[in-house]
Amino acid sequence: MVENTAISLSSRGLHYASDGAGDVSHILLISCLILPIGDDPLMENGMDTTLEQLCRSIARHCAGGRHASPIDGLTLFRSDQPRPPVNTLYRPTLCVVAQGRKRVLLGERILEYNASNYLIVTVDVPVQGCIVEASPERPLLSLSLDLDPGRLAGMLLALPPAPPAPEKPALAVSAMDESLAEPLLRLLKLLDHPADAAVLAPLIEQEIYYRLLQGEQGALLRHVATAGSHLARIGLATSWIRSHFAEPISIDQLAARARMSPTSFHRHFKAVTTMSPLQYRTQIRLQEARRLMLTDGKDAGAIGYDVGYDSASQFNREYRRLFGRPPAADAALLRGQGFGPAAE
Repeated sequence: MVENTAISLSSRGLHYASDGAGDVSHILLISCLILPIGDDPLMENGMDTTLEQLCRSIARHCAGGRHASPIDGLTLFRSDQPRPPVNTLYRPTLCVVAQGRKRVLLGERILEYNASNYLIVTVDVPVQGCIVEASPERPLLSLSLDLDPGRLAGMLLALPPAPPAPEKPALAVSAMDESLAEPLLRLLKLLDHPADAAVLAPLIEQEIYYRLLQGEQGALLRHVATAGSHLARIGLATSWIRSHFAEPISIDQLAARARMSPTSFHRHFKAVTTMSPLQYRTQIRLQEARRLMLTDGKDAGAIGYDVGYDSASQFNREYRRLFGRPPAADAALLRGQGFGPAAE
């Protein structure tokens, strides 16, 4: 049960705060049932034509589920119905919903994005996400574009220096506008002209990067692209944990890898990911275990060992704490709901 809970909704997202030790996953599940209120500002600002074209292009190239497009780093997604919270790993990405509504949980932060705004992800981070608004008549239609820190850094060389800005968590939501929506539409239109995509897609992506750097989250993206920034250093650590989650972990070694003191590393890691390094590794391990339960057919004990657990009882206990059910029961339920190798 959650005590002293506050949920607020604005054009930039839904935000949750609580001074109790409640079940935030339960709050996300409840929030997924809240219907949107009011009109989208984009419609009021005359962007309905651009959004309609984005929707048509996504629907034409994505019949359902997740579709990796021929343009490297561009992924399309379609769902004809709302979906409950699903644990997944987000990587540095621009996420845009052209139609429908999604919510994402990072720690105790709940962010919402729809056609009025976009989501920026700056480092590898485990989250829970749900589709709030979707139907056969108006399916959720969305896209994601991978963000390359090297390309962002190259773009910074052509821009004037900006004043330092405070660090923020790994996820942020900002208002969408025509200057960003229009190049995204041009990028999608290249899917109808594959011969042009190899030359023109990188140029359009550069424009998208420029618009993001000039936008509200520009300071956050500058941190991503600046090698010595705390955010970039934490990104090195999260990438290492994601690739070595089954191995023993040393905070001192991670801090050295990030070129930070252990105390500073722990503080900045939690500021970006909202969790400690050990909690982060646990989330990565358990998400990988859940994927393996659905795809590999091994028993829970073997999978627990594969993802780094020496104790089957600890694996079962932590799995149940995160997902609400023991491993085998959780996998059986997900298969019955249609989740599996082809599911998101």
